Amino acid sequence: MLQKLWTATLRDFRTYLTLERRLSPNSIEAYLNDVRHLERLGLERRLKPTELSADDLRELVAIAVEADIAVATQCRLISGWRLFFRWLEVEDLVADNPADLVAMPTKPQHLPDVLSDADISAIQATFDLSLPDQARNYVIVEILYGCGLRVSELVAMTLANIYPDEMGLHIVGKGNKERWVPVNEHAMELLQTYITTIRSHYSPLRGEEHIVFLSRLGRRLSRNYVFMFLRDAAKQAGVAKRVSPHSLRHSFATELVQNGADLRAVQEMLGHENIATTEIYTHLTTKNLRDTITLHHPHYQKK
Repeated sequence: MLQKLWTATLRDFRTYLTLERRLSPNSIEAYLNDVRHLERLGLERRLKPTELSADDLRELVAIAVEADIAVATQCRLISGWRLFFRWLEVEDLVADNPADLVAMPTKPQHLPDVLSDADISAIQATFDLSLPDQARNYVIVEILYGCGLRVSELVAMTLANIYPDEMGLHIVGKGNKERWVPVNEHAMELLQTYITTIRSHYSPLRGEEHIVFLSRLGRRLSRNYVFMFLRDAAKQAGVAKRVSPHSLRHSFATELVQNGADLRAVQEMLGHENIATTEIYTHLTTKNLRDTITLHHPHYQKK
């Protein structure tokens, strides 16, 4: 029923773009692709097109940021959503345009908050390990924080990517670029335990047989699901920081650089194309040193 509603809404929106806006076929398809992001979220959360809120849209933007989607693409998405909801306003289907409340991203974007080991432990402590889904989520947090993976890499990871004897993961990242990521003994043990005691009881759907992290329905997890369960766990743990899959990756890199890891090695583990992207963590280290001196050196506290 909900799928039919979304399909009909997109069909009517296409008619509006074609007949009233007189847009080219390419422009029409671009706008429809923007709205399909809303459709996927709406179906996932059981929401009608008219029930999406500004907070829902902001979460979609946050997911785009985590996926390293270009700022220009993020802006285009928001523009597409604004036109869609403006049309719903004209049709008297919504009273306000939630997309108008979503700010356009600009460069430079704010860096994610850095999480401490205590923050990570507090988040993991919220999971009930007697429940299969929550035990799986515990392992996901360990892998994201311990290996610095992108959330897209995590949800696409296959059993063949895991090398227990070599204590590492073979990851296929952006642009099909491959890299080797070491895994600590604790994380590898958790991963292997999850596979043998939890995943082995799931029935994967066709095409999902080799995916590591599965839902109870046997399909790979969505990036949005990982974002939501992390946000909820952080809130439950009382972690007063912005927590997302990308903030765990960010914290992984920050810990390495602040503890003296070679920048080239960090670049390799993160899968950064350009070392300039990795160098942001050296700036963070410098700022951390200055903050430490300012806080503890008496002369820095003089006015």
